[in-house]
Amino acid sequence: MTLTLRSLTPFTSLRQLHTNKQLDDFPKIICLTQTRPLRRSLVLRSIVKASYSNETTSIFDEGKSETRERFHHLKAPLVEEGKRVPVFVMLPLDTITIGGGVNKPRAMNASLKALKSAGVEGVMVDAWWGLVEKDGPLSYNWDGYAELVQMVQRTGLKLQVVMSFHQCGGNVGDSCSIPLPPWVLEEISKNPDLVYTDRSGRRNPEYISLGCDSLPVLRGRTPIQVYADYMRSFQEKFSDYLGEVITEIQVGMGPCGELRYPSYPESNGTWRFPGIGEFQCYDKYMQASLKAAAIAAGKEEWGRSGPQDSGQYNQFPEDTGFFRRDGTWNTEYGQFFLKWYSGKLLEHGDKILTAAKGIFQGTGVELSGKIAGIHWHYRTRSHAAELTAGYYNTRHHDGYQPIARMFGKHGVIFNFTCMEMKDGEQPEHANCSPEGLVRQVKIATSTTGIKLAGENALERYDPAAYSQVLATSRSDSGNGLSAFTYLRMNKRLFEPEQWRHLVEFVKSMSDGGRNTKLSPSDSRRTNLYVGFVKEKSSLEVKEAALV
Repeated sequence: MTLTLRSLTPFTSLRQLHTNKQLDDFPKIICLTQTRPLRRSLVLRSIVKASYSNETTSIFDEGKSETRERFHHLKAPLVEEGKRVPVFVMLPLDTITIGGGVNKPRAMNASLKALKSAGVEGVMVDAWWGLVEKDGPLSYNWDGYAELVQMVQRTGLKLQVVMSFHQCGGNVGDSCSIPLPPWVLEEISKNPDLVYTDRSGRRNPEYISLGCDSLPVLRGRTPIQVYADYMRSFQEKFSDYLGEVITEIQVGMGPCGELRYPSYPESNGTWRFPGIGEFQCYDKYMQASLKAAAIAAGKEEWGRSGPQDSGQYNQFPEDTGFFRRDGTWNTEYGQFFLKWYSGKLLEHGDKILTAAKGIFQGTGVELSGKIAGIHWHYRTRSHAAELTAGYYNTRHHDGYQPIARMFGKHGVIFNFTCMEMKDGEQPEHANCSPEGLVRQVKIATSTTGIKLAGENALERYDPAAYSQVLATSRSDSGNGLSAFTYLRMNKRLFEPEQWRHLVEFVKSMSDGGRNTKLSPSDSRRTNLYVGFVKEKSSLEVKEAALV
């Protein structure tokens, strides 16, 4: 997540956050809402075709931030300047119900039609392991997803499907709870070391520890085999739609579907932004691996435990011996540990993507993997928050090139978050630089020759956020975006002003990230917002009702 950010309010509900703070005061906080039924019909009148005027000031006219980081030499951008960037929209987390059906199908169908009319390329949905295989090992229920795929096909949209092997709930914006399958939780209760563990012994049930990837700990199967069987079942069930309706499979590889350790868990107030987080290597399987690596390096004493001076979740780098300016991270021991810790994460991703490639190769779908945009403490030497998450990225060591090379080995798209964020929006004490981080990732993907796709990290509707996405979508500072997925479809997105901004954003992205000038008001009667009806020969208007 960039602060995870796959998780926001369902599109059928919205409650305002009452506070006297401004956005800059809490850039990483999302309001968790409760749902309630819609009691009235909201009619969306949106446009399929329109002639946009270039005479007025665009809401996307924003200045460019200055470059603050030093980077390596760039190859020619993989994505050409001016190329169309398709926009997808994430569906609500609870799109499929616990019972296995589409949640509020009438509202979903109307919303999909509205998105199609706005020029959106398609939508993204989580295929939750905890829903599909909840009845027992190898017992899969894809019925709700089959209903959704047919619905998407009828509207003419494309579908990105996330193989979500993680828990929903306990992270920023998680609006519903979908735990791991009950039979998996039963195995965890028998053997708590199956999940990630911190130095204090705190267990995290979000995702199975990568330390047991190759051990038959799930009723005779290894976790990698379980993930592969799940993906194979999906491939067989939806083979007729792959490459046509279903165009991308995003392979989940960790908490929030991201390739990382759960180093900054929000559940029960364990972590708060901008804490450095903690290393997650204290289950018996990870400890055995660390011990073996230390012995192989001729330093057996390094394998007795993880770092003893790395601090606690909510501390700052300078509060610790490990992460401070000239701390342990930059010693021979620190380099050994960080290489092992990040290397295990890369091995985990490589194993899952090897399985995914073998299953989906030749089906016409593209594979993608998601990396978290951990931008806090990016301006420090140690990049502490990235290190605890498993990204060995410091002032002296590039942590994203190895990930990009591993993705490139399998032909996987590098999906990255925080594309909408600006440095100036972040609190100074957090030493953030989302723009610097995005530039580094763009360069890593460009030099390794792989595609880069993006998401916004936080729920944003304002012109400044859209403008920043447009700027990062271009290839003038590394690799341009091959696609962008907007987080997330909900009731607020269809409000008049927010809808108008989305339509203009999609139009601009379809024009290769160039500013599409549109009047800030509807004086030209473009029908770009809810509640205005005007018949014009140059417009094709569709209606969709949310009920």
